[in-house]
Amino acid sequence: MTQSHTYVLAAGGTGGHMVPAAALAEELAGRGHHVVLISDDRGVRYPGLFDGVETHVLPAGRLGGGPLGWVRAAAKVMAGRSMARKLYKQLRPACVIGFGGYPALPSLLAAFRSGIPTVIHEQNAVLGRVNRYVAGKVDAIATSYENVERLQDSWKAKTHLVGNPVRESVLALRNRPYPMLDEDGIFRVLVTGGSQGATILSQVVPDGLALLPVHFRRRLQVTHQARVEDIDQVRAKYANHDIPAEIATYLPDLPERLAWSHIVIARAGASTIAELTAAGRPAILVPLPSATDDHQTANAREITAAGGARTISQRAFNPTELAKQIQKLGLDPVALENAAKKAWGCGRPHAARDLADLVESINAPEAPAGVRRAALRGNTGGARPAFAMTEHRA
Repeated sequence: MTQSHTYVLAAGGTGGHMVPAAALAEELAGRGHHVVLISDDRGVRYPGLFDGVETHVLPAGRLGGGPLGWVRAAAKVMAGRSMARKLYKQLRPACVIGFGGYPALPSLLAAFRSGIPTVIHEQNAVLGRVNRYVAGKVDAIATSYENVERLQDSWKAKTHLVGNPVRESVLALRNRPYPMLDEDGIFRVLVTGGSQGATILSQVVPDGLALLPVHFRRRLQVTHQARVEDIDQVRAKYANHDIPAEIATYLPDLPERLAWSHIVIARAGASTIAELTAAGRPAILVPLPSATDDHQTANAREITAAGGARTISQRAFNPTELAKQIQKLGLDPVALENAAKKAWGCGRPHAARDLADLVESINAPEAPAGVRRAALRGNTGGARPAFAMTEHRA
């Protein structure tokens, strides 16, 4: 029987950080461990993710605003580190796991100072700023992609490819078949820009769908997540084009919508890619150009290279280009189903389990500390951890 430990999860307040943290929390709790979340005000209040989990809010500064802003941020980080060290004396955590974002930094710095083992998880295909800052000091780095930019060669020996954990409701779609599509059947399109929608999708998608051949356009059924300020304009566009569409600012049943979708038009955030590949849904991806280090473009490369998606830069994203790409994917049901299979093949459905295995391996009671560290360092290139892991790909 596995010995029970306390694990601290430190994550920034956005969904991209909080969703994988919540998936790990559920996995660790299911193994009998005590899980504690440290985040900011947004993170601890994220709806439906951390119900019943002990949570703490610590100050954390975000770099910006010139020299004065840096000084203020540093002061907040140091205050957060001090508070975290006091908290660790009570909790005595076996490991602190960081998921990126500035709110994770004080917790990790406190763990370094207190001699507590640390792991970081990177959701994107580019190592984030906070993770880059601490990567040299942590015991293990878990990645979501085989190739991660900004990952130094000196860190690769302790790097482990696990994938990006997704919600159980999305993971359950992996065993559901791709929805049947015949030449005269309904063609369901899901448009989502993340939790806040995306204005560029609202501006382009309705007009792009309107350019499809008449026999194809008449088969469309659209669900479109839009920003509050865009929703009336989007609704009017679909009505003018006589395209049946459900418009909403929030989709609480997104996994079910994903289940029956034939194609998804979306940004290329880490959670979006993880969900598309978990469910096996072909997509047209429009990376957010302002994303730090252009990480969304990097996120889209694997599924696009595999043939499970088509990527259009925002600069080239216009109604004509969108219509062209949808026709390439959607007019041939066999090609569309093959794209779904290729997207599915990029999925790493055991990410939460494998990340939990990695975390537990640091505290494996059967091996002395030095041996455990050596085992973790034994993995090269992120291909497979030293502990047992089943193959991720189909």
